Formats: sequence, C-alpha cells, structure tokens
Amino acid sequence: MTTTEPGAATTPVWLRAEPPRARRKPPLTLGRIVELAVTALDEHGVEGLTMRLLAQRLDVTATALYWHVKTKDDVLDLAVDRIFGDVPIPDAGDDWMEDIRVLVRAWRDAMLRHPWAPGLIGRPMLGPNVLARTEFLQSALVRGGCRGLHLAVATRMLANYVIGASLTEATWRRTADPGARAAARDHIAASADTYPTLSASGHLDDTRWDDDLLFEEGLDAVVRAAAQTGTPD
Repeated sequence: MTTTEPGAATTPVWLRAEPPRARRKPPLTLGRIVELAVTALDEHGVEGLTMRLLAQRLDVTATALYWHVKTKDDVLDLAVDRIFGDVPIPDAGDDWMEDIRVLVRAWRDAMLRHPWAPGLIGRPMLGPNVLARTEFLQSALVRGGCRGLHLAVATRMLANYVIGASLTEATWRRTADPGARAAARDHIAASADTYPTLSASGHLDDTRWDDDLLFEEGLDAVVRAAAQTGTPD
C-alpha cells in the first residue's frame, strides 16, 4: 500500500534536493559595523560616510545600528582603531631606533592604504590598538633614554611626522591627476625669480626624490633627533 498522494514526487527521499532556505542575515555585531565602515570610508571618505549609508550596507534599520553606536564620531573612532590593528607590533630588539623605524613605516603604510585616516588621528586615540602601538613606541624611546618631558616631546615628534607625511602623500594621491605635482613643479620653475630657493632645491620634484626616499630620510632624522632629547642611562 502506498501513501504517495497524486502528483507528489516519486524520487526517493535520499535523492531529493533540499528546498531552498530563506536567507538569514548575519547577526549585527560591532565587528561587522566597523569592517563595513572601513570599506565605506575607503570608497567615499569621511564626508561620504553617513549612518544611513552604513545601515543600508548592513541591511538593517538605523534603529538597530544605533543600539551599537550612538554617533558617526563613534564609528570614526572605531574605524581608526581598526586600521591600527593592521600595524604589526615588532618584537623588541637590541636597536631601539630600528624598532621605532619598523613601527612607524608600518603605521605610514596603513594610513596610505586608508587615506581618510591621517586627518582623523588628532581625535582622542584611546582604542586598544592605538594604545598598544603607542605603548611600544614609548617603551622604545624609554630604552633610548627618554624620560618625562623629553619622552612626551619625542613621542609627539614621531607621531606628528608620520601623520603629516601620510596626510600630504594621501592628499596628492587623492587628486587622481598624475600631472598635478608636475604642474606645481612647473609653476615654481616658471617663477624662479620669485622663488629662487624652491626652484633650485627641486621642491615638489618627485623625479629627483620620491616620497619613499623622502619619508625614510625624514624618519631617520626625526629618530636621531628624538635620541638627542633623551638622557642615556
């Protein structure tokens, strides 16, 4: 006796495909919010990121989003700390100055991958990733003899250098015009009587010295200057 109803499938159960299941949304977590925020910032910049856009990307309502973050400033702070997590913390070696160079190079690389970031570093940086790398930076400076006011000055020198260099480079790159710097260089050359030193020094001439070389030379100078602020043990 069969229980198959008229028109019902006669294929053995083991050979039947499972019926499609309704798509389930991934749970809304702070981690997902931050990852999508970084992606949106990479695409649209700080001005282009809105809470509405972020909610759309997450496929949630704005109300659900606000359970996790209260303002756009919260999102920006979390996003900056997120990209600092991509900066490897070196193993402390015998050469404290080289330890700093390794950290700062990776810091610059991270900010250039996310060109919206340098302009936000002036915000209060209290995230765990930022603090962990700042701890490493200061511990290296302490090994170099920096203490008290000298330590604070050396920390600021290095931070301001890498932020400023990254901001300048990121701004040039955002122009999306490969001739922009050449045009600026030509303007200076055409006004050599007004700007004789700039013209002679090759200011903005990346055919003479590229950004990588300038950064490395500047970093070395700043690290050595930081060393002079310290008092060796």
